[in-house]
Amino acid sequence: MNFLFLGDIVGRAGRNIVIEKLNELIDHHKIDFVIANGENSAGGYGITEEICNNLFESGVDVITSGNHIWDQKETMDHIIKEKRLLRPMNFIDGTPGRGFEIYKKKGFKIGVINLMGNVYMKKCEDVFPYIEDKIKKINLKKEVDFLAVDFHAEITSEKQAMGHFLDGKATFVVGTHTHTPTLDYRILEKGTAYQTDAGMCGDYNSVIGMNKENAILKFFKKKSDRLVPVIKNATITGIKVVADDKTGLAKNIEPIMVGANLKFKMN
Repeated sequence: MNFLFLGDIVGRAGRNIVIEKLNELIDHHKIDFVIANGENSAGGYGITEEICNNLFESGVDVITSGNHIWDQKETMDHIIKEKRLLRPMNFIDGTPGRGFEIYKKKGFKIGVINLMGNVYMKKCEDVFPYIEDKIKKINLKKEVDFLAVDFHAEITSEKQAMGHFLDGKATFVVGTHTHTPTLDYRILEKGTAYQTDAGMCGDYNSVIGMNKENAILKFFKKKSDRLVPVIKNATITGIKVVADDKTGLAKNIEPIMVGANLKFKMN
């Protein structure tokens, strides 16, 4: 099974390049299942039902999210009925929606977990004891054939710790939220593919997808307008994971970069 995970989709530029290029990527890389983090796809703040549908129609199978999931009020109702849209699993009990779901495709059961970190993030359940309890009931090759984890978190150490904790228990663990792709993609000791951050689908001539002029003013603590996404030349970033159909663990992981401002070259 070949998986494609796309980093945070930021604004119109990110949406457009995913919609335009995803089918080509699916064909070229022989992708079977696509997961994309969409929490910044509506003008940089949240996601709407229309955007969800556009992404699903373009080839995305599941949309994950994070701390911006409720920025658009309509999402509160939409997420209840749309099981392909996930919010972090460790949100406080009673939060609408779901953070884990099992999807069936090509005869396989694919589990997708969405988690959020605790450091410098909005309040949610302590993620490590939370997932330690939940993962006992989501076993590879028992409840699911494959298990993908989007860990939406701020700091590198928290993401790396989660990768090692879930090593051997998930097909892959990939970080989101910081919008900057990392080069530490690899297969961990027990067979789980890992990357600290998948980056973003958006314009990299920016500050994490937002207009750099206003972002700079904010760091000078000067008055500025609201940050808005740059809508010029976007790049898709993410990872491709090839998983073993028998074990559910990863056999290969490689970065995906397509677009204008960011290029990946292997020596």
